[in-house]
Amino acid sequence: MTTVAADTPLVFDPYDYEFHENPYPLYARLRAEAPVFHAEDDDLWVVSRHADVRSVFRDDETFSNRMGVSLDASAWTPDAHKVMSFLALDGPEQTRVRKLVSAAFTPRRVRELEPQVQRLAEHHFDRVFAVDAEHGEADWITEFAGRLPMDVISELMGVPESDRDEVRRLADLLVHREDGVRDVPAAGFTAAIELNEYYAAMVKQRRSEPTDDLTSALTMAESDGDRLSDAEIIAFLFLMVVAGNETTTKLLGNALFHLAANPQQQAEVFAASGSDLVAQWVEETLRFDNSTQMLARYVVDDVEINGCAVPAGSKLLVLIGSANRDEDVFTEPAEFDIHRPKDEMSRSLSFGTGRHFCLGAHLARLEAQVVLTELVRRADTFDVHAERAARVHSTNVRGFASLPTTFTERPS
Repeated sequence: MTTVAADTPLVFDPYDYEFHENPYPLYARLRAEAPVFHAEDDDLWVVSRHADVRSVFRDDETFSNRMGVSLDASAWTPDAHKVMSFLALDGPEQTRVRKLVSAAFTPRRVRELEPQVQRLAEHHFDRVFAVDAEHGEADWITEFAGRLPMDVISELMGVPESDRDEVRRLADLLVHREDGVRDVPAAGFTAAIELNEYYAAMVKQRRSEPTDDLTSALTMAESDGDRLSDAEIIAFLFLMVVAGNETTTKLLGNALFHLAANPQQQAEVFAASGSDLVAQWVEETLRFDNSTQMLARYVVDDVEINGCAVPAGSKLLVLIGSANRDEDVFTEPAEFDIHRPKDEMSRSLSFGTGRHFCLGAHLARLEAQVVLTELVRRADTFDVHAERAARVHSTNVRGFASLPTTFTERPS
Protein backbone atom coordinates (compact mmCIF):
# COMPACT_ATOMS: atom_id res chain seq x y z
CA MET A 1 0.00 0.00 0.00
CA THR A 2 1.22 3.47 -0.85
CA THR A 3 2.13 5.56 2.18
CA VAL A 4 2.80 9.26 2.59
CA ALA A 5 5.45 10.06 5.18
CA ALA A 6 4.25 12.59 7.71
CA ASP A 7 7.59 14.41 7.64
CA THR A 8 7.35 15.16 3.90
CA PRO A 9 5.68 18.36 2.64
CA LEU A 10 2.02 18.04 1.77
CA VAL A 11 1.55 17.98 -1.99
CA PHE A 12 -1.82 17.43 -3.64
CA ASP A 13 -1.58 16.50 -7.32
CA PRO A 14 -4.83 15.01 -8.69
CA TYR A 15 -3.12 14.19 -12.00
CA ASP A 16 -0.39 12.06 -10.46
CA TYR A 17 -0.61 8.40 -11.50
CA GLU A 18 0.78 7.20 -8.15
CA PHE A 19 -1.94 9.17 -6.36
CA HIS A 20 -4.54 7.39 -8.52
CA GLU A 21 -3.24 4.02 -7.32
CA ASN A 22 -4.03 4.86 -3.69
CA PRO A 23 -5.14 8.35 -2.63
CA TYR A 24 -6.22 7.38 0.87
CA PRO A 25 -2.96 7.90 2.84
CA LEU A 26 -2.79 11.45 1.48
CA TYR A 27 -6.45 12.01 2.32
CA ALA A 28 -5.72 10.97 5.92
CA ARG A 29 -2.86 13.48 6.16
CA LEU A 30 -5.02 16.25 4.74
CA ARG A 31 -7.80 15.58 7.27
CA ALA A 32 -5.30 15.56 10.13
CA GLU A 33 -2.91 18.34 9.10
CA ALA A 34 -4.66 20.63 6.63
CA PRO A 35 -8.41 19.97 6.30
CA VAL A 36 -8.64 23.02 4.03
CA PHE A 37 -5.47 22.88 1.95
CA HIS A 38 -4.28 25.29 -0.73
CA ALA A 39 -2.64 23.33 -3.56
CA GLU A 40 -0.65 26.22 -4.95
CA ASP A 41 0.57 24.61 -8.19
CA ASP A 42 -3.00 24.26 -9.46
CA ASP A 43 -4.45 27.05 -7.28
CA LEU A 44 -6.98 24.65 -5.75
CA TRP A 45 -8.54 24.79 -2.31
CA VAL A 46 -8.97 21.18 -1.17
CA VAL A 47 -11.58 20.24 1.47
CA SER A 48 -11.20 16.78 3.00
CA ARG A 49 -13.26 16.38 6.22
CA HIS A 50 -16.78 14.97 6.15
CA ALA A 51 -18.43 17.89 7.95
CA ASP A 52 -16.84 20.45 5.63
CA VAL A 53 -17.57 18.49 2.45
CA ARG A 54 -21.20 18.12 3.52
CA SER A 55 -21.47 21.84 4.30
CA VAL A 56 -20.08 22.77 0.89
CA PHE A 57 -22.54 20.46 -0.85
CA ARG A 58 -25.46 22.01 1.00
CA ASP A 59 -24.49 25.66 0.40
CA ASP A 60 -24.85 26.15 -3.34
CA GLU A 61 -25.11 29.91 -3.00
CA THR A 62 -21.54 30.26 -1.71
CA PHE A 63 -20.18 27.19 -3.51
CA SER A 64 -21.50 27.36 -7.03
CA ASN A 65 -21.69 24.80 -9.85
CA ARG A 66 -21.74 27.53 -12.50
CA MET A 67 -18.26 26.62 -13.78
CA GLY A 68 -18.96 22.89 -13.80
CA VAL A 69 -17.62 20.23 -11.43
CA SER A 70 -14.41 19.18 -13.20
CA LEU A 71 -11.06 20.53 -12.06
CA ASP A 72 -9.67 20.43 -15.62
CA ALA A 73 -8.85 23.94 -16.83
CA SER A 74 -10.57 23.56 -20.21
CA ALA A 75 -13.77 22.26 -18.57
CA TRP A 76 -13.83 25.05 -15.95
CA THR A 77 -16.05 27.46 -17.86
CA PRO A 78 -19.44 29.21 -17.68
CA ASP A 79 -20.42 27.02 -20.65
CA ALA A 80 -19.96 23.80 -18.66
CA HIS A 81 -23.74 23.26 -18.60
CA LYS A 82 -23.59 22.51 -22.33
CA VAL A 83 -22.09 19.12 -21.50
CA MET A 84 -22.96 18.74 -17.80
CA SER A 85 -26.61 19.82 -17.94
CA PHE A 86 -28.12 20.92 -14.60
CA LEU A 87 -25.01 19.66 -12.79
CA ALA A 88 -23.36 22.91 -13.94
CA LEU A 89 -26.26 25.21 -13.07
CA ASP A 90 -27.45 26.92 -9.89
CA GLY A 91 -30.66 28.33 -8.45
CA PRO A 92 -33.74 28.78 -10.68
CA GLU A 93 -31.88 27.62 -13.82
CA GLN A 94 -30.87 24.39 -12.13
CA THR A 95 -34.37 23.88 -10.71
CA ARG A 96 -35.99 24.42 -14.12
CA VAL A 97 -33.82 21.96 -16.07
CA ARG A 98 -33.77 19.33 -13.34
CA LYS A 99 -37.57 19.52 -13.03
CA LEU A 100 -38.05 18.99 -16.76
CA VAL A 101 -35.51 16.17 -16.88
CA SER A 102 -37.12 14.54 -13.85
CA ALA A 103 -40.48 14.58 -15.62
CA ALA A 104 -38.96 12.14 -18.14
CA PHE A 105 -36.36 10.33 -16.01
CA THR A 106 -38.83 9.22 -13.35
CA PRO A 107 -38.39 6.68 -10.51
CA ARG A 108 -41.05 4.60 -12.24
CA ARG A 109 -39.02 4.52 -15.47
CA VAL A 110 -35.99 3.34 -13.45
CA ARG A 111 -38.03 0.64 -11.65
CA GLU A 112 -39.40 -0.60 -14.95
CA LEU A 113 -35.84 -1.11 -16.17
CA GLU A 114 -35.24 -3.96 -13.71
CA PRO A 115 -36.32 -6.81 -16.06
CA GLN A 116 -34.06 -5.38 -18.79
CA VAL A 117 -31.15 -5.09 -16.35
CA GLN A 118 -31.76 -8.70 -15.27
CA ARG A 119 -31.86 -9.90 -18.89
CA LEU A 120 -28.67 -8.04 -19.75
CA ALA A 121 -26.95 -9.35 -16.62
CA GLU A 122 -27.80 -12.94 -17.54
CA HIS A 123 -26.60 -12.39 -21.11
CA HIS A 124 -23.25 -10.93 -20.04
CA PHE A 125 -22.71 -13.56 -17.34
CA ASP A 126 -23.13 -16.27 -19.98
CA ARG A 127 -20.23 -14.73 -21.91
CA VAL A 128 -18.09 -14.11 -18.80
CA PHE A 129 -18.39 -17.71 -17.66
CA ALA A 130 -17.72 -19.00 -21.18
CA VAL A 131 -14.51 -16.95 -21.37
CA ASP A 132 -13.58 -18.06 -17.85
CA ALA A 133 -14.14 -21.73 -18.73
CA GLU A 134 -11.94 -21.43 -21.82
CA HIS A 135 -9.08 -19.36 -20.37
CA GLY A 136 -9.26 -19.95 -16.62
CA GLU A 137 -10.18 -16.31 -16.03
CA ALA A 138 -12.08 -13.40 -17.57
CA ASP A 139 -11.54 -9.66 -17.41
CA TRP A 140 -14.45 -8.48 -15.30
CA ILE A 141 -14.26 -4.97 -16.74
CA THR A 142 -13.87 -5.83 -20.42
CA GLU A 143 -16.38 -8.68 -20.44
CA PHE A 144 -18.98 -7.38 -18.01
CA ALA A 145 -18.66 -4.20 -15.94
CA GLY A 146 -17.67 -2.07 -18.92
CA ARG A 147 -20.54 -3.42 -21.01
CA LEU A 148 -23.65 -3.75 -18.87
CA PRO A 149 -23.97 -0.12 -17.65
CA MET A 150 -23.56 1.14 -21.21
CA ASP A 151 -26.19 -1.33 -22.40
CA VAL A 152 -28.58 -0.19 -19.66
CA ILE A 153 -28.06 3.50 -20.39
CA SER A 154 -28.28 2.82 -24.12
CA GLU A 155 -31.56 0.95 -23.82
CA LEU A 156 -32.87 3.72 -21.60
CA MET A 157 -31.85 6.43 -24.10
CA GLY A 158 -32.55 4.43 -27.25
CA VAL A 159 -28.99 3.96 -28.54
CA PRO A 160 -28.95 1.01 -31.00
CA GLU A 161 -26.91 -2.04 -30.01
CA SER A 162 -24.69 -1.58 -33.07
CA ASP A 163 -23.52 1.83 -31.77
CA ARG A 164 -22.85 0.95 -28.13
CA ASP A 165 -19.22 -0.12 -28.34
CA GLU A 166 -18.32 3.14 -30.07
CA VAL A 167 -20.27 5.25 -27.59
CA ARG A 168 -18.53 3.43 -24.75
CA ARG A 169 -15.12 4.04 -26.37
CA LEU A 170 -15.86 7.75 -26.60
CA ALA A 171 -17.08 7.86 -23.01
CA ASP A 172 -13.86 6.17 -21.81
CA LEU A 173 -11.80 8.82 -23.61
CA LEU A 174 -13.72 11.58 -21.82
CA VAL A 175 -12.49 10.51 -18.37
CA HIS A 176 -9.01 9.21 -19.19
CA ARG A 177 -6.08 11.49 -18.32
CA GLU A 178 -2.70 11.07 -19.98
CA ASP A 179 0.44 11.02 -17.89
CA GLY A 180 1.98 14.51 -17.84
CA VAL A 181 -1.08 16.22 -19.37
CA ARG A 182 -2.78 18.42 -16.77
CA ASP A 183 -6.07 18.83 -18.61
CA VAL A 184 -8.43 16.98 -20.93
CA PRO A 185 -6.17 15.37 -23.57
CA ALA A 186 -6.72 15.94 -27.28
CA ALA A 187 -8.45 12.57 -27.66
CA GLY A 188 -10.96 13.60 -25.00
CA PHE A 189 -11.84 16.79 -26.88
CA THR A 190 -12.36 14.84 -30.10
CA ALA A 191 -14.55 12.31 -28.28
CA ALA A 192 -16.69 15.12 -26.84
CA ILE A 193 -17.29 16.57 -30.30
CA GLU A 194 -18.20 13.18 -31.75
CA LEU A 195 -20.59 12.37 -28.90
CA ASN A 196 -22.25 15.75 -29.21
CA GLU A 197 -22.81 15.20 -32.93
CA TYR A 198 -24.17 11.71 -32.31
CA TYR A 199 -26.69 12.86 -29.70
CA ALA A 200 -27.73 15.85 -31.80
CA ALA A 201 -28.68 13.50 -34.63
CA MET A 202 -30.52 11.22 -32.20
CA VAL A 203 -32.55 14.08 -30.71
CA LYS A 204 -33.44 15.38 -34.19
CA GLN A 205 -34.69 11.94 -35.17
CA ARG A 206 -36.82 11.58 -31.99
CA ARG A 207 -38.38 15.00 -32.62
CA SER A 208 -39.73 13.69 -35.93
CA GLU A 209 -40.23 10.03 -35.01
CA PRO A 210 -40.87 9.59 -31.24
CA THR A 211 -40.42 6.20 -29.62
CA ASP A 212 -40.88 5.01 -26.02
CA ASP A 213 -37.30 5.72 -24.90
CA LEU A 214 -35.97 8.40 -22.55
CA THR A 215 -34.72 10.60 -25.40
CA SER A 216 -38.23 10.84 -26.81
CA ALA A 217 -39.64 11.46 -23.33
CA LEU A 218 -37.18 14.34 -22.90
CA THR A 219 -38.35 15.92 -26.18
CA MET A 220 -41.93 15.83 -24.86
CA ALA A 221 -41.28 16.78 -21.22
CA GLU A 222 -43.27 19.87 -20.26
CA SER A 223 -43.82 22.00 -17.17
CA ASP A 224 -46.18 24.99 -17.31
CA GLY A 225 -45.67 25.23 -21.05
CA ASP A 226 -41.89 25.11 -20.76
CA ARG A 227 -39.87 22.49 -22.66
CA LEU A 228 -36.25 21.47 -22.98
CA SER A 229 -34.30 22.75 -25.98
CA ASP A 230 -32.31 20.36 -28.17
CA ALA A 231 -29.10 21.65 -26.59
CA GLU A 232 -30.44 20.97 -23.07
CA ILE A 233 -31.45 17.42 -24.02
CA ILE A 234 -28.05 16.74 -25.61
CA ALA A 235 -26.31 18.03 -22.48
CA PHE A 236 -28.31 15.66 -20.29
CA LEU A 237 -27.60 12.68 -22.56
CA PHE A 238 -23.92 13.64 -22.43
CA LEU A 239 -24.07 13.71 -18.63
CA MET A 240 -25.82 10.34 -18.52
CA VAL A 241 -23.19 8.56 -20.60
CA VAL A 242 -20.46 9.67 -18.18
CA ALA A 243 -22.23 9.87 -14.83
CA GLY A 244 -24.55 6.94 -15.54
CA ASN A 245 -22.10 4.68 -17.31
CA GLU A 246 -18.51 5.26 -16.18
CA THR A 247 -19.30 5.50 -12.48
CA THR A 248 -21.39 2.30 -12.45
CA THR A 249 -18.67 0.41 -14.32
CA LYS A 250 -16.21 1.49 -11.63
CA LEU A 251 -18.66 0.57 -8.83
CA LEU A 252 -18.99 -2.99 -10.17
CA GLY A 253 -15.22 -3.35 -10.46
CA ASN A 254 -14.53 -1.92 -7.02
CA ALA A 255 -17.17 -4.21 -5.50
CA LEU A 256 -15.43 -7.38 -6.69
CA PHE A 257 -11.95 -6.10 -5.91
CA HIS A 258 -12.67 -5.26 -2.28
CA LEU A 259 -14.84 -8.26 -1.44
CA ALA A 260 -12.17 -10.58 -2.87
CA ALA A 261 -9.65 -8.91 -0.56
CA ASN A 262 -11.85 -9.86 2.42
CA PRO A 263 -12.36 -13.65 2.14
CA GLN A 264 -14.45 -14.04 5.32
CA GLN A 265 -16.96 -11.43 4.16
CA GLN A 266 -16.97 -12.93 0.68
CA ALA A 267 -17.84 -16.33 2.14
CA GLU A 268 -20.71 -14.78 4.11
CA VAL A 269 -22.14 -13.03 1.04
CA PHE A 270 -22.01 -16.16 -1.10
CA ALA A 271 -23.47 -18.35 1.66
CA ALA A 272 -26.45 -16.06 2.21
CA SER A 273 -29.71 -17.06 0.57
CA GLY A 274 -31.20 -13.57 0.50
CA SER A 275 -30.06 -10.28 -0.95
CA ASP A 276 -29.55 -8.27 2.27
CA LEU A 277 -25.80 -8.84 2.28
CA VAL A 278 -25.60 -7.89 -1.39
CA ALA A 279 -27.24 -4.54 -0.59
CA GLN A 280 -24.74 -4.00 2.23
CA TRP A 281 -21.90 -5.03 -0.09
CA VAL A 282 -23.01 -2.34 -2.55
CA GLU A 283 -23.32 0.37 0.09
CA GLU A 284 -19.99 -0.37 1.73
CA THR A 285 -18.27 -0.34 -1.66
CA LEU A 286 -19.78 3.09 -2.32
CA ARG A 287 -18.48 4.35 1.02
CA PHE A 288 -15.11 2.64 1.07
CA ASP A 289 -13.95 3.33 -2.49
CA ASN A 290 -16.44 5.47 -4.35
CA SER A 291 -16.30 5.86 -8.13
CA THR A 292 -16.52 9.65 -7.87
CA GLN A 293 -13.67 10.79 -5.65
CA MET A 294 -13.81 14.58 -6.00
CA LEU A 295 -15.89 17.43 -7.42
CA ALA A 296 -15.12 21.09 -7.97
CA ARG A 297 -17.04 24.19 -6.88
CA TYR A 298 -16.67 27.90 -7.67
CA VAL A 299 -16.41 30.10 -4.55
CA VAL A 300 -18.82 33.02 -5.03
CA ASP A 301 -17.95 35.07 -1.91
CA ASP A 302 -15.08 35.23 0.55
CA VAL A 303 -15.74 32.45 3.04
CA GLU A 304 -14.17 30.79 6.06
CA ILE A 305 -14.08 26.98 6.17
CA ASN A 306 -12.83 25.29 9.31
CA GLY A 307 -11.01 28.47 10.32
CA CYS A 308 -9.37 28.92 6.91
CA ALA A 309 -10.15 31.95 4.72
CA VAL A 310 -10.94 31.04 1.10
CA PRO A 311 -11.21 34.01 -1.27
CA ALA A 312 -14.04 34.63 -3.73
CA GLY A 313 -13.30 33.40 -7.24
CA SER A 314 -11.39 30.33 -6.03
CA LYS A 315 -11.71 26.83 -7.41
CA LEU A 316 -12.55 24.56 -4.50
CA LEU A 317 -12.33 20.77 -4.56
CA VAL A 318 -14.39 18.57 -2.25
CA LEU A 319 -12.85 15.15 -1.63
CA ILE A 320 -15.78 12.73 -1.38
CA GLY A 321 -13.39 9.80 -1.09
CA SER A 322 -11.77 11.42 1.93
CA ALA A 323 -15.07 12.40 3.58
CA ASN A 324 -16.20 8.77 3.41
CA ARG A 325 -13.06 7.71 5.33
CA ASP A 326 -13.38 10.38 8.05
CA GLU A 327 -12.50 8.96 11.49
CA ASP A 328 -14.92 11.36 13.17
CA VAL A 329 -17.87 9.78 11.35
CA PHE A 330 -17.02 6.16 10.56
CA THR A 331 -15.74 3.41 12.85
CA GLU A 332 -12.43 2.05 11.53
CA PRO A 333 -13.08 3.79 8.21
CA ALA A 334 -10.07 2.21 6.48
CA GLU A 335 -11.60 -1.25 6.99
CA PHE A 336 -14.00 -2.70 4.40
CA ASP A 337 -16.96 -3.95 6.45
CA ILE A 338 -20.26 -5.04 4.92
CA HIS A 339 -21.69 -5.23 8.45
CA ARG A 340 -21.12 -1.53 9.08
CA PRO A 341 -24.05 -0.02 11.06
CA LYS A 342 -26.80 1.46 8.91
CA ASP A 343 -26.57 4.83 10.65
CA GLU A 344 -22.96 5.06 9.48
CA MET A 345 -23.85 3.88 5.97
CA SER A 346 -26.48 6.61 5.79
CA ARG A 347 -23.81 9.28 6.29
CA SER A 348 -21.91 8.32 3.16
CA LEU A 349 -21.60 11.22 0.72
CA SER A 350 -21.04 9.05 -2.35
CA PHE A 351 -24.02 10.54 -4.21
CA GLY A 352 -23.66 14.01 -2.72
CA THR A 353 -26.38 15.78 -0.75
CA GLY A 354 -28.58 18.82 -1.11
CA ARG A 355 -29.80 20.35 -4.37
CA HIS A 356 -27.30 18.42 -6.49
CA PHE A 357 -27.90 14.97 -5.00
CA CYS A 358 -27.24 12.48 -7.82
CA LEU A 359 -30.36 11.98 -9.93
CA GLY A 360 -29.06 8.58 -11.07
CA ALA A 361 -28.43 7.13 -7.60
CA HIS A 362 -31.44 4.79 -7.80
CA LEU A 363 -30.35 3.48 -11.21
CA ALA A 364 -26.77 2.83 -10.04
CA ARG A 365 -27.99 0.96 -6.98
CA LEU A 366 -30.50 -1.03 -9.06
CA GLU A 367 -27.83 -2.14 -11.54
CA ALA A 368 -25.35 -3.10 -8.82
CA GLN A 369 -28.00 -4.97 -6.81
CA VAL A 370 -29.23 -6.97 -9.81
CA VAL A 371 -25.73 -7.78 -11.07
CA LEU A 372 -24.22 -8.83 -7.76
CA THR A 373 -27.31 -10.82 -6.74
CA GLU A 374 -27.05 -12.71 -10.04
CA LEU A 375 -23.34 -13.30 -9.44
CA VAL A 376 -24.08 -14.79 -6.01
CA ARG A 377 -26.78 -16.98 -7.56
CA ARG A 378 -24.54 -18.32 -10.32
CA ALA A 379 -21.12 -18.56 -8.67
CA ASP A 380 -19.76 -20.31 -5.59
CA THR A 381 -16.92 -17.84 -5.34
CA PHE A 382 -14.50 -15.71 -7.36
CA ASP A 383 -10.83 -14.75 -7.16
CA VAL A 384 -9.50 -11.39 -8.35
CA HIS A 385 -5.93 -11.45 -9.66
CA ALA A 386 -5.10 -8.13 -8.05
CA GLU A 387 -1.44 -8.21 -9.04
CA ARG A 388 -2.48 -7.87 -12.71
CA ALA A 389 -5.28 -5.36 -12.24
CA ALA A 390 -4.91 -2.04 -14.06
CA ARG A 391 -6.45 1.20 -12.85
CA VAL A 392 -8.17 3.92 -14.81
CA HIS A 393 -6.23 7.17 -14.64
CA SER A 394 -8.69 10.00 -14.09
CA THR A 395 -8.80 13.10 -11.92
CA ASN A 396 -12.18 12.31 -10.39
CA VAL A 397 -13.27 8.76 -11.31
CA ARG A 398 -11.64 5.86 -9.43
CA GLY A 399 -11.79 2.28 -10.64
CA PHE A 400 -10.29 -0.31 -12.92
CA ALA A 401 -9.57 -0.52 -16.63
CA SER A 402 -8.85 -4.23 -16.28
CA LEU A 403 -9.66 -6.71 -13.50
CA PRO A 404 -8.67 -10.33 -14.29
CA THR A 405 -10.97 -12.62 -12.30
CA THR A 406 -11.52 -16.37 -12.00
CA PHE A 407 -15.06 -17.55 -11.24
CA THR A 408 -16.20 -20.83 -9.78
CA GLU A 409 -19.70 -21.60 -11.02
CA ARG A 410 -22.28 -23.27 -8.83
CA PRO A 411 -23.23 -26.80 -9.93
CA SER A 412 -26.27 -26.65 -12.22
